[in-house]
Amino acid sequence: MISPFPSDPSRRGRGPTPPTPSTPPDDPDDPLPAAERLKRWWRNAGTTMASLPRAMRLVWGAHRGYTVGMAIFSIVFGILPTATAWVSKLLIDGVVAAVDGDARADLVDRVVWLGVLQFGLFVGTALLQTVRNINQQALQELTARKVQLLIMEHANRLDLRFFENPAFYDSLQQAQREASRRPVTMIEQLFGLARSAITFVSMIALMSSLGPWVAVAALLAPIPSFIASSRYGWQGYQMSRRQSPDRRRMAYYLDLLTRDTYNKEIKLFGLGGHFIDRWRAIADRFYLENRTLVRRRYLMAFALGSLTTIVTSGTFLYVALQAVRRRLTLGDLTFYSQAVGQVQSSFSSILGGLSDMYENSLYLGTLYDFLDHEPDIRSPEHPRPLHLPLREGVEFRDVTFTYPGKTEPALQNVSFRIGPDEAVALVGQNGAGKTTIVKLLTRLYDPDEGQILLEGHDVRAYALADVHGAIGVIFQDYVTYFFSARENIGLGRLEAVDDRARVEDAAAKSGAAGFIEKLPKGYETTLGRWFDEGYQLSGGEWQKVALARAFMRDAEILILDEPTASLDARAEHEIFTRMKELTQGKMTLFISHRFSTVRLADRILVLEHGTITEQGTHDELLAAGGLYAELFNLQAEAYR
Repeated sequence: MISPFPSDPSRRGRGPTPPTPSTPPDDPDDPLPAAERLKRWWRNAGTTMASLPRAMRLVWGAHRGYTVGMAIFSIVFGILPTATAWVSKLLIDGVVAAVDGDARADLVDRVVWLGVLQFGLFVGTALLQTVRNINQQALQELTARKVQLLIMEHANRLDLRFFENPAFYDSLQQAQREASRRPVTMIEQLFGLARSAITFVSMIALMSSLGPWVAVAALLAPIPSFIASSRYGWQGYQMSRRQSPDRRRMAYYLDLLTRDTYNKEIKLFGLGGHFIDRWRAIADRFYLENRTLVRRRYLMAFALGSLTTIVTSGTFLYVALQAVRRRLTLGDLTFYSQAVGQVQSSFSSILGGLSDMYENSLYLGTLYDFLDHEPDIRSPEHPRPLHLPLREGVEFRDVTFTYPGKTEPALQNVSFRIGPDEAVALVGQNGAGKTTIVKLLTRLYDPDEGQILLEGHDVRAYALADVHGAIGVIFQDYVTYFFSARENIGLGRLEAVDDRARVEDAAAKSGAAGFIEKLPKGYETTLGRWFDEGYQLSGGEWQKVALARAFMRDAEILILDEPTASLDARAEHEIFTRMKELTQGKMTLFISHRFSTVRLADRILVLEHGTITEQGTHDELLAAGGLYAELFNLQAEAYR
């Protein structure tokens, strides 16, 4: 299987590398030598067989009873074609014998019973087919559900670095798009192989008296078609992998044109036609690529499939001549004609099933690649207990960190300490490293060098859940959940989401209570316009809801990344004049470009190019005349 991330331990934490195919694409304009094709065929067969156990575990885990049912139906449907053909032979021979024997009573009775048996086989086959379809559809739905749950659960385990890399999104999108239906299809094909093998063996056994050359011809005729199918299946898979990044772009353009978030600007700037043209250009290119492959595949299938038609027609003519010469009965003619078709069909199904299973194993490989990703940031096997309330606080000690795929460090040799009941502000220009400090403190990333200490111990010594539980964060790109106002706030402390008093208290602290209480259903009003009876908030109102979510957490460490960027001056002033009251007994770290906010901090850290260049109180930094004083005066000048 192909992984978009390297297994080299020296790259741990350095991010993924682009996915590359483990086997070169099968280029029809540069065909491989026959020996190489044979080797690749065996290699592909090994890949297919290796992926079967994992596919079987997925399907078996979805529903054991339905999986057993699929196996039983495969055996029954493997026997039914031979039984039906044999009964047809006996029935026709009985009719001919009855006609030649002047319709004797025993022959008539035999024909009647054979007719009843044939009718029963037809009805029983139709009924079993219906039950089988119900069984397979139910298993398909349950497996798709299981796969989607696996994807969501595994994505929830992975580090932030995965979600900040395009190669990961390609892997994730392919897993979501293809893998949910492939496991059942692959196992059904496996059972289909068994079904075809049973039909094939039973028909060959009954055909043995006709002549070995007929069986050999029936066996060889489907092989060229199988080789072509395998070849074009591989090409289709490679094309799908190449197209994955652009398919993500198409989905993004569709999102831009169908989300209320972007609608105002797109309409006012007249961007709709531009994005539609971009989407159409990619779609047109995909159409041409897919059309070329489809034409080659089906024209080749027609050409090679004609060999099977020639063999079938020739065999029927041979059997017909044998019947004319009275070496075979009319029942034999019917049976052997059906048998040759069934042998070819079942052998073609075996070969085609192997080809399809290989193609499905390639797509399933994207799911396995995704599920094989493991997070670097985990809880230790024996974590230290984190005792609250905090008494020593947080310390960064010579911390250096570089984002995966980057060469320049985002932070370099950063050291500072925040004590309990202390409010510290981070100031600096965009890209200086302020949000990176937040990501490291919350263990969304781990530093490359140095230590982050919590209560005097490396933060990696504690369980992740304990660290996250002690921290309340509102990020600059906070989430707008399209749930009720109560849930939006209550998600800050999930176990208290139904605690109305606590939710209302958090809303009052953030200033959200005033407008929430005026909503049509108060705290039970659905926010956003995606769902029925939803109520859209302004940007400032959404930010107050997000701020309430942080207060709801009632955490020991409160981190506010541009917490008032969307608020008006009055709302911002109200919140920060109460900041000491709201954060009493807590450690507060906030990032802001508004110096009216920053000056309220006990201490200010100034970052420049990933290092701390200044620190002190507002007055101390102004007196120092450094970067902080320059930025403050620039902002103050705008108000004069």
